[in-house]
Amino acid sequence: MKKLLLMGFILLMPLNMMAGSTPAYAKPQHKCITQSEVKFENTFRRLWVDHVLWTSNYITSATTAGAEDQKEVLERLLKNQEDIGNAIKPVYGEDAGKKLTDLLKEHIVIAGGIVEAAKSGDKAKLDQLNKEWYRNADDISAFLSSANPNLKNAEVKKLLYAHLELVADDLAASLEKDWAARIVSIDDGMTHIIMMADAISEAVVKQFPEKFKK
Repeated sequence: MKKLLLMGFILLMPLNMMAGSTPAYAKPQHKCITQSEVKFENTFRRLWVDHVLWTSNYITSATTAGAEDQKEVLERLLKNQEDIGNAIKPVYGEDAGKKLTDLLKEHIVIAGGIVEAAKSGDKAKLDQLNKEWYRNADDISAFLSSANPNLKNAEVKKLLYAHLELVADDLAASLEKDWAARIVSIDDGMTHIIMMADAISEAVVKQFPEKFKK
């Protein structure tokens, strides 16, 4: 009798397990990413990587004796800020794109002043420009967070402050000719800027899903 009951339990066990399992026809829960979303996010990421790349190149040109490309590198760096502003125009409009470009160009102009003050050892000027640099970061953060409810001001500010710190590390290592430290600062700067770019672009896609349907 016990043997028959045991055999019955063994026969029923697979049915019970199947009853509690997920049906084979259940829809996957992952989000489908469209081509337009991928294109926007990849373009935005590339532009911010260029931001770090050309900022670092400018530091090299500005701190290397005899470098002749400082003017050209600065022009390319400022063009990058126009490109970033242009990237948001299809979503936020002409005025918003221009506003972001203006804020980012100010970020670069102040950074250029910081490089010169650090080279000359003018601490008072350096302190003044650093305050302006962080004030500009606050302005950029306020602009982005006011345009997009998915971007919290405190979180964007934290991302921008980290970016400033990494650029400062790059400059300090260059002036001290600590090349190993500079490589670390540039690598860290690249990793961070990709994270920041993705956070912004993902918030844009979330805010305007109808613009990224295909």
